[in-house]
Amino acid sequence: MLIPLRDYNPRRQFPVVAVALIVVNALVFLWQILLPPRLGEGLVLAAGAIPLEITTLTDAGPVASLVPLPFTIVTSMFLHGGWLHLIGNMWFLWLFGDNVEDRLGRLRFLIFYLVTGAIGALAQCFMMPTSPIPMIGASGAVAGLLGGYVLAFPHSRVLTLIPIPFFWHVTTVPAWVFLGLWFIGQFFIGEGSGIAWMAHVGGFLAGLGLIRIFAPQRRPVVVDADYFPPGR
Repeated sequence: MLIPLRDYNPRRQFPVVAVALIVVNALVFLWQILLPPRLGEGLVLAAGAIPLEITTLTDAGPVASLVPLPFTIVTSMFLHGGWLHLIGNMWFLWLFGDNVEDRLGRLRFLIFYLVTGAIGALAQCFMMPTSPIPMIGASGAVAGLLGGYVLAFPHSRVLTLIPIPFFWHVTTVPAWVFLGLWFIGQFFIGEGSGIAWMAHVGGFLAGLGLIRIFAPQRRPVVVDADYFPPGR
């Protein structure tokens, strides 16, 4: 497992939307864990994305869905299964989301985040369409940002911790190497791990495919052939 510590990719503006998403996710999680256990479980059943419900568009759970199906896909992105789940997702969102927001612009970034997250969740749902277990977490949306990042900034450097026992090594690697290894690693997650790894794969591929569509076109700089800057 590789742990990113920071990237060397300057941004032009403060990532307002990325920070807002982190704050909202953190607040929802605090609310979630402060609820009595029974209500917390009910919230996950009501707002989580249950594959059986998504694929059949039928409210089949013991608790009524919080929003009309299939929009539990969106509400599920703001729930998490524990501190490590939340911190991991938000750390990746902070490290890589700022530059994607900088590249896309704030509104496009938010839409990109939600769309790739939805595609990731759908990928997981259609891999196990009869599962009654709710999916929660921002992992699919964050994976979409990673896919967008690696295509937009493949040669950006990522300071990476390699936690090998008795030999904790820190090095910098290109983004395409770090995120490529991250993507490959998803296929080695065990089926019984409880991790919706296909949502990661689907979100990442969606980010790869959509980043060029969402990114505004940059006009080429046209220089008049008869113009010579002073001092040249």
